[in-house]
Order: sequence, then structure tokens, then C-alpha cells
Amino acid sequence: MTSAEPRVRRRRIRLGKPAADVLSYLVLIGSALLTLGPFALSFMTAFKSPAQFASEPALTLPDPVTTENFTTLFGGDYGFVSPIAVTAQLVVVVLVGQLAFSIMAAYAFAKLRFRGRDGLFWLYLATLMIPQVVIVIPLYTMMVQTGLRNTFWALVLPFLFGSPYAVFLLREHFRSIPDDLIDAARIDGAGDWRILWQIVAPMSRGIISTLGIITVVTHWNNFMWPLIITTGRDWQVITVATANLQSQYNANWTLVMAATTVAMAPLLVLFAIFQRTIVSSISLTGFK
Repeated sequence: MTSAEPRVRRRRIRLGKPAADVLSYLVLIGSALLTLGPFALSFMTAFKSPAQFASEPALTLPDPVTTENFTTLFGGDYGFVSPIAVTAQLVVVVLVGQLAFSIMAAYAFAKLRFRGRDGLFWLYLATLMIPQVVIVIPLYTMMVQTGLRNTFWALVLPFLFGSPYAVFLLREHFRSIPDDLIDAARIDGAGDWRILWQIVAPMSRGIISTLGIITVVTHWNNFMWPLIITTGRDWQVITVATANLQSQYNANWTLVMAATTVAMAPLLVLFAIFQRTIVSSISLTGFK
């Protein structure tokens, strides 16, 4: 091999790297446009008048910008305030229940010793494989038989006592906490309840915050169960209200997009406030 050959190879590598970088950026830009495009389109359409939306291309910027759709949405017969309030109440109650019961169950599976512990855990975790559609009819029947159909408790009870995913996520984190620390607390006279809430939970703020964000987003966007278990407007959540708006006023897409924008706004604010926690959750959940 002559001395000129390594120089030729290095030159090819230098010339190939910029092309690979350009291709990577093009792919990332295309992916970003596909992901963010629908949100941008929804936002722009929400501030257009029905006449502008009907007469101009969808990607045209609103000119002039109007808030008429939001005024119509929150006034008159639409009453969009009630679905937002119901959804907020649902999310708060489910969030408190999910965190409390999931933390207690995860601690039991991670740190307490009892017969059949691991078998019971894996059996519980196996329910993750069951689609939600399969249990909808039994749940609906239970709610009807107990007289809870079309009530607030029918919305929250199926999700109040933790979830397999939450228990699994917390259990794996609790197992990483040294047993020596817990044994030392027991020697000092602390019971399991005190160890859980004064030692384990404070040491797990990051993963608990991550689980809280996942829970809020999941139940803010929940659609199928509220659609099935409620009728009328009394306990209508924001997703069902938006879907009904679309079906009843199919031609008025500016109004539908205004409702979609209102539904997205709290989640965007949540992301802006907790973006560091969301990013750090990538490493906490093991997706690196």
C-alpha cells in the first residue's frame, strides 16, 4: 500500500461526513414538520373566520386574526367551560389515587417479603397485555348494576387504584434503593408506613413526577371510557365534547379547531413548566 492511499481514504471520509450530516438534518426536519404540522394547522385554523377558511388554502395565515371562534365556543349553547372543569376534576382525582395506590403497591412488591409476592406481581403485570376494549363491557355492566352510570365516580373508579404500568415503573425504581438504608430505619424503630412516606417516596421524587405527568396527559386525553359511560352534558369531558362538536357542526371546522386548541393548551403549558422533568424521565424510565 502506498502512502497516498491512506490520504485518499481520509479525504473520502471527510467528503462523506457532510453529506451524511445534511441527510440526517433533512430527515429530522421532515419528521419535525410531520409531527408539528397538524398542531400548527389547528392553531392557525382556530383564529380564522369560516369565510376565510372556506375561500383560502388551509396553510394560509389568518388575516385578519379573529377570536370569534373562542367567543362562540365559550358562550351560547356550546358551554365548553363545563367539559374543561369536569376533565380537570377527573385528572386531579385520578392523579392522587394513581400515585397513592401505585406507590403503596410498588413498595410492597419491591421491599416487603410475603409468600407468592413475585408470582402475584407478574400476574398483575400480565394484565398490561389485555386491551382496554376487552374489559369495557364488564366495567360498563358493573357501573350499571351499582347505579354509577353517568356519574363522576364512574369516570374515575376504573383508574383510581393504580395501574400495572405505574406499579411496574415504581417497583423497578424502589428496588434500586439499598436495603441497608431500610434496615437501618427499621432498627431505629420506623415501620413500613413511615419508611415508605418519609424515606422511599422523598428519594423517588423524580420517578414520581414522571409518573404524575404521564398520568395527567393520559387521562386528559382519555376518550373511549368517558364516551361509553356518560350521556348528556353533565359529566362530559373535553375529548367527548370536542368529538360531539365535530359531529354536530361538521362544516364549521374553525370552531372545531378552536376546541382542539383549547384542549391542547393545558398540556403545552404542562410541558413548558416541567420540560426538564420530562427530559430527565427518559433516563429514569430506561429509554436511552
